Amino acid sequence: MRTRREHQTRDVTVSLTADVLLEASPAEVWKVATDWERQSSWMLMTSVRSTGVHDPGIGDEISAFTGVGRIGLLDEMQVSEWDPPRRCVVTHTGSIVRGSGIIEVVALPNGASRLVWTELIELPLGRIGRLAWPAAREMVRLGLLISLRRMARQLSA
Repeated sequence: MRTRREHQTRDVTVSLTADVLLEASPAEVWKVATDWERQSSWMLMTSVRSTGVHDPGIGDEISAFTGVGRIGLLDEMQVSEWDPPRRCVVTHTGSIVRGSGIIEVVALPNGASRLVWTELIELPLGRIGRLAWPAAREMVRLGLLISLRRMARQLSA
């Protein structure tokens, strides 16, 4: 249960979406996108690991550290929706990053796919978070696009 103060500082949810076209089947894209620890090889400045005891699927717990050295942000998540090879939703459960991350794989003609990654972020820090979001949004979007393009290069190699 959230306290009144927590509710007041997280009153705005923002959306951010990035996508990439891939010359790979939905099953191949799904396998790479939801291999949490493999994300470390293509997610920009991020180390990802599965911290749960579950097989991939609902309830799996994921921890992602984005940063340089010891300075950065820890994002803790739990898989809340699992529909391979189409859709996965993770719930961000950490103290700073809260909201949902949605991975969707769309089948395209000729065996290609589109990966759509959406973040629904509950802005922290009240007014400060709302004021900082326009600048932070572009940095987050660019980092996500770079990451998805790195994943695409790995799939095509």
